[in-house]
Amino acid sequence: MSMNVSNVDNLLSQMRAAMAAAQGQPVQTPASTSGVDFANVLKSSLDGVNQAQHQAEALQKAFVLGDDKVSLSDTMIAMQKANISFQTAVQVRNKVVAAYNDIMNMQV
Repeated sequence: MSMNVSNVDNLLSQMRAAMAAAQGQPVQTPASTSGVDFANVLKSSLDGVNQAQHQAEALQKAFVLGDDKVSLSDTMIAMQKANISFQTAVQVRNKVVAAYNDIMNMQV
């Protein structure tokens, strides 16, 4: 997954701002959050996972059909990259859902 550190920092700052607003504290938004949309970051990350899975599937098909240009090691590496990116997306989703549940369960 191609989610970089600054995107994660921006997501965390947005979540902190939501938590502060829920607790009635003044919302402090750093200048770095302007211009970054969580939906766009999420979509680009999911598109990267999807692309890795399609690439791995294409290499699998080519290898099974006997294409001499595709090696077993390249196919296995692409499959593992797709698997790791998918597992990362699942873990990020789990953390976002947990954070959302924590925010929704706060006393207002």
